[in-house]
Amino acid sequence: MAIVGDGPHREALESHFAGTQTHFIGYLQGLELASAFASADAFVFPSTTETLGLVLLEAMAAGCPVVAANSGGIPDIVTDGVNGYLFDPQDENGSIMATKRLLATTEEREQLRSNARLEAEKWGWAAATQQLKRYYKAVLTENTLPLAA
Repeated sequence: MAIVGDGPHREALESHFAGTQTHFIGYLQGLELASAFASADAFVFPSTTETLGLVLLEAMAAGCPVVAANSGGIPDIVTDGVNGYLFDPQDENGSIMATKRLLATTEEREQLRSNARLEAEKWGWAAATQQLKRYYKAVLTENTLPLAA
């Protein structure tokens, strides 16, 4: 297992995983981070306080299926069984069971990987710009704006 990133709990996690085949990679960015996501079998995200979950979109953009807490804004991005798996954050074994489910079948994981990439594309700048243009066109074609005298 590879744990990418840094934070205040790193020391405790290193102690917890001592003697296992866990590697603490540290903070990555840019191509190194994208490579880490792309080479992973899963991105496990246990946070329950995310409002949007940009890191989920980063993982999904690299074609990495996610396992994430069914909390906050995460269900707006992750559709359980379609582009990743959600778990109940109140269930202490929830993330473990969802991760095992993801890793159990290669064929399903590859479909989730493909769907994750498609979902991330919906949230990209190109898609956001097209959506904004559609909104503007809708407003202009409705003729609901008052004309100046």
